[in-house]
Amino acid sequence: MAKLPVLSGRALVRVLEKAGFEVVRRRGSHVSLRKGEWRTVVPLHDELSPGTLLGILR
Repeated sequence: MAKLPVLSGRALVRVLEKAGFEVVRRRGSHVSLRKGEWRTVVPLHDELSPGTLLGILR
């Protein structure tokens, strides 16, 4: 299995936007994104923990 990259929350939001997700709202340090019926929330931390990143990608 490949090792997950170290990403910031802002970098992950940019990647998801390129994949077709749109920002629905931002509240505090969290951004909600949507693509069709899929929804996810990304915390805008400097470095996302591997578990958080894996959960968002799933």
